[in-house]
This record gives sequence, structure tokens and C-alpha cells, in this order.
Amino acid sequence: MMAMTAPGKSPLLLLDGASLWFRAYYALPESITAPDGRPVNAVRGFIDMVAALMARTEPSRLAVCLDLDWRPQFRVDAVPSYKAHRVAEVVSGDADSEEVPETLTPQVDMIMDVLAAAGIATAGAEGLEADDVLGTLAAQERQDPVVVVSGDRDLLQVAADEPVEVRVLYVGRGLAKAELFGPAEVAEKYGVPLHRAGDAYAELALLRGDASDGLPGVKGVGEKTASTLMLRFGSVEALRTAASDPTSDLAQGIRAKLNAASDYLDAALPVVRVVTDADVAFSRSDVIPAAPADEARLTELASELGIGNAVNRLVAAMSTYGTP
Repeated sequence: MMAMTAPGKSPLLLLDGASLWFRAYYALPESITAPDGRPVNAVRGFIDMVAALMARTEPSRLAVCLDLDWRPQFRVDAVPSYKAHRVAEVVSGDADSEEVPETLTPQVDMIMDVLAAAGIATAGAEGLEADDVLGTLAAQERQDPVVVVSGDRDLLQVAADEPVEVRVLYVGRGLAKAELFGPAEVAEKYGVPLHRAGDAYAELALLRGDASDGLPGVKGVGEKTASTLMLRFGSVEALRTAASDPTSDLAQGIRAKLNAASDYLDAALPVVRVVTDADVAFSRSDVIPAAPADEARLTELASELGIGNAVNRLVAAMSTYGTP
């Protein structure tokens, strides 16, 4: 396995909160309950994930990034289909919808309580998704290498080697099968130019579309064709220039498809790119404390929710990697 970050450097660990607690919720049975009968499967699973990720990455700083708006208006205005199917699924009660399941909703509040008592920072930006918070914090970091953890492939676009290393630990298939991506891994797996692998991945998604986000893509252009075009032209901008140049040797079929999708390409590029200049607000410092911020409250929560072992593992990780 490739090294998480450069030797001797403790990273800033950025967690995609909702992505991880959704996975925890579905990974563990609802039969895991507090003494009063409330399901706490997501709470226990999420807290265990945080402790495990701390052991795996050995960070000195940590922030759990939040969706303050999972469907930002500027993205809907640009591409009305953006996540529209998820809204429809919420209305119809589809089990795979973005809507938080009924027994997960109260557990999110429990998770927030545990994080606050432990002294672990959360971060959010009004009107924006967690992706944008992660993208901003990764892009603006100048001190430490960064590890972003998410089950959303969109975040692969933040992988970078400079000004600091940014690595994406993709947990779409679970933590045990997590894949670590830097620019080289993104370029190799998805067939995009290495010198701008992160941006090129976002542009690849723009061309091929993304059904999970309601992005239609360019009609008739799948992932293989999109990769071929990105490797040849280097960017969507250069590709579109060739499409509009009658003297270029771009195949007529591709030229016609790109020109037909011109309005979509104009509108959708800002939609697929994460925001990198969001006004991010933190609940507290992202420096990991070596001891809980409110030990009495954390002990009370551990007892009330019946998650003592998970909390003990979290406290042990904090004592190992935190700052006194």
C-alpha cells in the first residue's frame, strides 16, 4: 500500500461526515441500541470509523465536514436535474434516497454531541455541500499534508501533490476496501492527464455524466470516450476549441455531440467542480486534543447511549495523536 502521506508529517484529516455515517448506519444492524432502546448503530459505527482512521493516518488535526445544504441552489440553477432524482425519491419514499432514514436522523444529533464532548471539530459552509468544505480546506492548506476520506468519487478531484500533498481515501466499498488516491492513481485508474489529474477527473465526470448526481453528460460519450478525449486534448476547454474549429481533425461524430451539448457544458462545469473558496466555519480548533474537551459529558453520553467501548477507542486515539 502507498504511504498515506510523506514520512514524518502528521496530516490534516478531513472526513466527509454524512458519507461516513450513512455507511456506518447501513453497515451495522439497528439491533445495536442504547439501554433505552434507541438505535445507535450509526453512532457506534461512525465513532469507530473516526478512531480507526486516526490510527491509520496518524493525524495531528481533524475536522468532520458537514452538508449545510446537500443541493445548493447555484448548482440547481445551472443544471436543474442536479440531484433532482433524489428529491423525487424522498417524495416517493425510495429507500436509496438522499433523505436521512428515520432512525438515522436522531443519531446524527447524537454524533454531534459526542464530537463536541470529545473536542473534535466540525466544519461547514452556509449554502454548500460537504464536498465544498472538503475542497476548500484541502485547497487552502499550506502547513500539513491532507487526507480526505469520503465515499463520493467527486472528491477525487481534490487529489494534489502541491502546494501540499492531498490524498483521497475513497471508502465507497467500505473502510476495509478503501483505496488511496493521489494524482498518479487518479490518472492511472480513470485515464486522465497526470499533470492536472484532479481537475481532469472533474472534467471527465462532466463529459460522461454522473447518474448519482443527476448530471446527464454529453449524449453518446461514455467513460472510455471521455478518457480518450481528455488524454488527447488535456482539458475540456481545448477539446471544445477543437470542436468549434472546422480545420481540426476531431471526428465529425464527436464534434457534433460536443457542439450539441454546448449549453450543458457551459452550465455544468461549475456544478461538477467543488468550491475551493468557501467561507468555512469551524465549531472549534481542528487541532486534536489529547484529552476530551468535556470528559464528564462524554462519559455521560457513553453510558446513556451504550457506546462505552467505541468512546474508549476514540479517547485512546486522541491521547495517542492529540496535542496536550
